[in-house]
Amino acid sequence: MQNSLKTFFIAFFAGVLGAWAYQQVGVQQPISMSLPPSSGGEFVSSTINHFDEKASSSRNTSAELPVSFVEASERSTESVVFIKNFSGTDYRRYSMFDYFFGPQGGSSQQVSTGSGVIFSADGYIITNNHVVENAETLEVVHHKKTYKAKLIGTDPNTDIAVLKIDADHLPAIPQGSSKDLRIGEWVLAVGNPFNLTSTVTAGIVSAKERQINILGGDFPLESFIQTDAAINPGNSGGALVNTQGELVGINTAILSRTGSYTGYGFAVPVDIAAKIANDLIKFGEVQKAIPGVETIEITPEIAEEMRLESLDGVVVKHTIRNGAAEKAGIKINDIIIAVDNTRITGKGSFEEALSYYYPGDQVNVTYLRDNKQLSTALTLQNLQGSTGVIEREFYSSALLGAKLEAVNTVDKDRLDIEYGVKITSLSRGYLSELGLGNGFILTKVNGEAAEDPEEIGQFLEEYSGRLVLEGLTPRGRVFRQSYSVR
Repeated sequence: MQNSLKTFFIAFFAGVLGAWAYQQVGVQQPISMSLPPSSGGEFVSSTINHFDEKASSSRNTSAELPVSFVEASERSTESVVFIKNFSGTDYRRYSMFDYFFGPQGGSSQQVSTGSGVIFSADGYIITNNHVVENAETLEVVHHKKTYKAKLIGTDPNTDIAVLKIDADHLPAIPQGSSKDLRIGEWVLAVGNPFNLTSTVTAGIVSAKERQINILGGDFPLESFIQTDAAINPGNSGGALVNTQGELVGINTAILSRTGSYTGYGFAVPVDIAAKIANDLIKFGEVQKAIPGVETIEITPEIAEEMRLESLDGVVVKHTIRNGAAEKAGIKINDIIIAVDNTRITGKGSFEEALSYYYPGDQVNVTYLRDNKQLSTALTLQNLQGSTGVIEREFYSSALLGAKLEAVNTVDKDRLDIEYGVKITSLSRGYLSELGLGNGFILTKVNGEAAEDPEEIGQFLEEYSGRLVLEGLTPRGRVFRQSYSVR
């Protein structure tokens, strides 16, 4: 008993002495503690510092953070708009894209919506082609004000479109560089879904040069930025920005079986989107530079078969006759590993590297042949096989329900034809009633060569009697049909 009391008094006095010493010396180290999960479900760490209160309050805590989402949001949200697409044609939903809106209003008119980014202060706006597809009327909403929009041009190959509204002094978004964007870097997805005055989500760049095989067009260019920033229905055409609030991509697609975000979003790199937009504004047509080759990715099986030491590069599987590559001496089974100073890691990087050039530009191509490294100067061509700037010419007809255009060099080579008139932008009209589809190529009409789109279009609009059409389907199958036309 006495021993217990003795131990108690010793412990008591030691505790009092320790408390006195603690008060005299003062606390010289911060105490770190973890707070309970916030409403967002994340664990928040907080540091309590017992140094001078005045010094503590003057510290800029935001400067300690690795990124500032607030500033990036403030710089970018003013430049994102809401787009309405009014169409009288059949509206279809595509699960590959991230806008899913059913019909609104009467059964004869459909309304779909998306987002857009103010590209210039004088009213040019970048969005996705699939946001404005089949539009009869387009409206842009910015700061609760609605503008009628004019469609300047579209590019199905990259899913980019440009609109113009009649306004000045708009807050054009500052442009960054997608080339400088690094995997793991923070980005924000800014959209205007459901006209909700800009919605911002954050994530990181999880991959670059992604190919997911969703784009249409004759020469689909897929080199997507992949991000885990949430991109939901209505964000198509919105901005992907870096932590400085600079545009680095145009949000385009999600990978989902439900139509809602499941962790993978994809954006067209801004360096590609800006080049496409500038071409559409200046020329009315994308000035695509053609290298004159078809390429494929290098798989482990191909590498083993060809005795390659690396999976980087692309394999040449076809060269267009009289095309740029053939003239430069490139052959089938050559391995292209660099374009100028850009290393080629796969098909996505090869297509992106070429997308910044114009017809007539000369590039240095480095390639392997029998595992020996060679290089050659290659002069890029346009779709007509020459090197000048081209303006794509259509014959557009409401009666035919389509646009007609002359067959390009690539199609001539692929289908082994010398001429033809291609059917594009098909909607309800005369040609669809005849059973023809998008991409059909007419080579003869009533036995006469089909070469001039305007001449063929006007003939079909006015002709009555027995009509014989000859040509090729998009897959190259020969067709010949006879009709009785009144």
